[in-house]
This record gives sequence, structure tokens and C-alpha cells, in this order.
Amino acid sequence: MKRRSFLKHSLATSAAVVAANAGLLTANNVLAAWNDKAFKAKTIDDAVSSVYGNAGTTDSGDIKLKAPAIAENGAVTPVTVDASAIDGVESISILASKNPQPMVCEYKFAGAAKGFVSTRIKMGETMNVVAVVKAGGKLLKAQQEVKVTIGGCGG
Repeated sequence: MKRRSFLKHSLATSAAVVAANAGLLTANNVLAAWNDKAFKAKTIDDAVSSVYGNAGTTDSGDIKLKAPAIAENGAVTPVTVDASAIDGVESISILASKNPQPMVCEYKFAGAAKGFVSTRIKMGETMNVVAVVKAGGKLLKAQQEVKVTIGGCGG
């Protein structure tokens, strides 16, 4: 079995190397799309408009944003966004208001996927965590303040 595994992995690696050398695997083809403008924005409003255009956001009670009231370590703050009660969720973005670049992450959904995301984010100080959900052409948001005792950005 070890020989079979070795041969299978060797063949897969060789095929990947040949494809990369032939120019079939380039960074644009392999990596996910990157919204450079949104992730370099300095304010929440600029980041949201870079991703979703100039549509305004509306507060929603249907979005369940779960984050600790006090984060012991801002380097690994757990955040969960549950928008499964909303039909047709297209994307979920998580932003941290006082981070140097507030856009933390953006998730896109297709088809009948439920709008649920759980991740860990980095926060340098006490701030609001904002979840923006695009569903049915509308932008909905929820926010929660998280107090950080040890900063995750060198503090």
C-alpha cells in the first residue's frame, strides 16, 4: 500500500509541475478572486461600497452575530454569523471597525447554501465587529462591540 500511495502522489505532483511549467496553472487561474480595493479600504463605508456598490445597509434582527463581549486575545477572536433565517443569501462580509483595514473576510454563497460562517479574526483593540449580509439584492447588517484585553496586532 505504501508503494501505491507513493506512486499516486508522485504522479499527481509530476502532473502539477508539468501544468505549471506549461503555463496552465498561473496565480490568476489557481487563486480565488481578490477584491484588492475592498481589503485596502481604510473605513467600513469604503470597504462596503467597494464590495457591494453604493447601496445602503439596513440593520436586521434576522442576522445572528455571535462574538465574545470580552476577547482575551485579539489575535484569535471567534466570530459566527448566522443568516440562515434569511432566504437567498448571496454573501457575508465581516468587518472590524478600528482595524487598519476593516474588511476582514468576504464569503460568497451559491444556490441553496445556508448563510452561516464561523471564523476567527484579528483585532488590535476594542471595537465593533460588523456583519454585512447581501440577500435578495438588499444589504443587511448586524454589529456587536468586542472589548479586547490583549491586542492581536502587536498590542
